[in-house]
Amino acid sequence: MATWRPDPTFYPSARMAMAAPKETLAYVALLNVETTPKPDALAVVDVDPASGAFGSIVGQVEMPNVGDELHHFGWNACSSALCPYAPHPFVERRYLIVPGLRSSRIHIIDTKPDPRKPQIIKVIEPEELARRTGYSRPHTIHCGPEGIYISALGAPNGEGPGGVFIMDHDNFEVLGRWEVDRGPQYLAYDFWWHLGYDTMITSEWGTPNMIENGVIPEQLLGGKYGHQLHVWDLKGRRHKQTLELGAEHQMALELRPAHDPSKAYGFCGSVVSIKDLSASIWLWYREGDAWAIRKIIEIPAEPADPEKLPPLLKGFGAVPPLVTDIDLSLDDRFLYVACWATGEMKQYDVSDPFNPKQVGSVRLGGIVGKTPYPGHDGPLDGGPQMVEVSRDGRRVYFTNSLYRAWDEQFYPAGIRSWMVKLDAGENGGITADPKFFLDVDPKFRAHQIRLEGGDASSDSYCYA
Repeated sequence: MATWRPDPTFYPSARMAMAAPKETLAYVALLNVETTPKPDALAVVDVDPASGAFGSIVGQVEMPNVGDELHHFGWNACSSALCPYAPHPFVERRYLIVPGLRSSRIHIIDTKPDPRKPQIIKVIEPEELARRTGYSRPHTIHCGPEGIYISALGAPNGEGPGGVFIMDHDNFEVLGRWEVDRGPQYLAYDFWWHLGYDTMITSEWGTPNMIENGVIPEQLLGGKYGHQLHVWDLKGRRHKQTLELGAEHQMALELRPAHDPSKAYGFCGSVVSIKDLSASIWLWYREGDAWAIRKIIEIPAEPADPEKLPPLLKGFGAVPPLVTDIDLSLDDRFLYVACWATGEMKQYDVSDPFNPKQVGSVRLGGIVGKTPYPGHDGPLDGGPQMVEVSRDGRRVYFTNSLYRAWDEQFYPAGIRSWMVKLDAGENGGITADPKFFLDVDPKFRAHQIRLEGGDASSDSYCYA
């Protein structure tokens, strides 16, 4: 009698995932920026140092339409399928769910039988998404035990509220809106959960009308962008609590909960303070029967010659860090913080999450510095943006484009896109790998990265 075995890239715990084989491929979202609109693409990048194609694109699939603005994407299934209450034990990590943030299309891409030649097998049109959920602008994908969760920034008319909807693991049908009672929640962005505490956390950016044409200075200075986290009953799908950062701290974006399901804390990055242009990292944590939040890291703005600044920043005479992404290693030890405008990737030891210590830093690009890559000539545009950490925590990959309209506000001369790799020491410290520098075709800008077999921001685990 045949014995069923789970997908070999599913791991009961983060500890077991760290011992898995190294990734050999990465999937990278490419935004087309040609003057005559052309489709976006998903690239396959060779990340195997033993390969002759190391650090180069070895496969690519074009989207069928123009104007998608591919953004955050994710796997159809992951290690959460091993949770004891998961109703889909036979799924495999095979399909990438790739949304167009501007078009509201969702592409289902099969990475088998040849992972270097992914193929689109289904496209969900924006009209279907709107009809089934009332949402548009799908943003973030997470594979849950019972389905594929996707956040959406707002409604089809560009206003709110934003929220979360669910897709089926098997047939990729949009099942419907997730929230039963959203309480005061209106703005949306990222989401993730503590499976061991039956809790979901969501964050806030802005409605589509607040972001699609770039930062709106009046709304930013008025504190109108997101500055709260929301706590939900995961199974009951009901809002339970609001965690307030304060309107000064604008754009509460990426969420990174502890990977160990017995730990009740996580990290959130706030892009900018309208008081002094600093950025900050916040810790949410369980306190008694409720949840609390506190600021644990503040990253100051850097003084700069106004002549070197884009129009949006000239009056301030400084470059804000603009923390636009963070990532947490699977052992819950190292937090990576991407400072897109100053061009710095910071590494913090968060073994004690209430008392983080900076242990590493690499500078690349930046509005003023334009720091070149080691072993490569010439200044770099953009700065550390979407960051992804390998399962074993020893390799850190990142790209340099945020969102087209925002790229053009902060880097008005344009962004020549790139993807790089850092090597991380066992006890901290990061260095750029001079052998890995992907100079992206100028017609594209690279955004999110997903690693073959999972990475530090793909999976959630039910066991410690």
